[in-house]
Amino acid sequence: MDLVRRSLAVCILFLSIGGASAHPHVWVIMKCKVIFDDNGSVATLLYSWSFDEMTSAFTALGIKSRLGDPTREELAPAASEQIAWLRKVDFFTTMKVGNVSQRLPHAADYWLDFDGKVLTLHFSLPVNTAPNLISMTIETYDPSYFVDMRFAEMNPVELVHAPSGCKSSIVRQTWTQTANSIVVTCEGP
Repeated sequence: MDLVRRSLAVCILFLSIGGASAHPHVWVIMKCKVIFDDNGSVATLLYSWSFDEMTSAFTALGIKSRLGDPTREELAPAASEQIAWLRKVDFFTTMKVGNVSQRLPHAADYWLDFDGKVLTLHFSLPVNTAPNLISMTIETYDPSYFVDMRFAEMNPVELVHAPSGCKSSIVRQTWTQTANSIVVTCEGP
């Protein structure tokens, strides 16, 4: 019961978007793997979101572990709660292929891990793009600014199994740039 109450409290804290407009309450450092299939289509976005130490400690507080730090299995109920709430806000992610907006489905796989200081939520979003992708833009941000989302300084984006001629670039969120953006471009054959 303590786990359920704590998970609910974290979700409410994490996603009480309407009450926070002046400053963030949760800080997230993001990494994203853009995974291509054998046909050269983008198949999956695999996110890793590392939470600030205070949010991490609050979430992990009270999870009893046999081995010290909570395991992936012991964190599974909290991961499930976070994914359920993130679904409601489309994972703070929008995607365009060319100029056409794409709807991202529910997370196909997700889990939390805790290294003793930082809790990281990993989740994959299946994507359906056509082969011979020319350009794709992925934007991630919280419009209420309750959650401050930033790219990791080192290796924030990785293209996995990308066809030759594909490259990525990022645009970091600033005071004038509202979203963190990943731009993937691929040259034709």
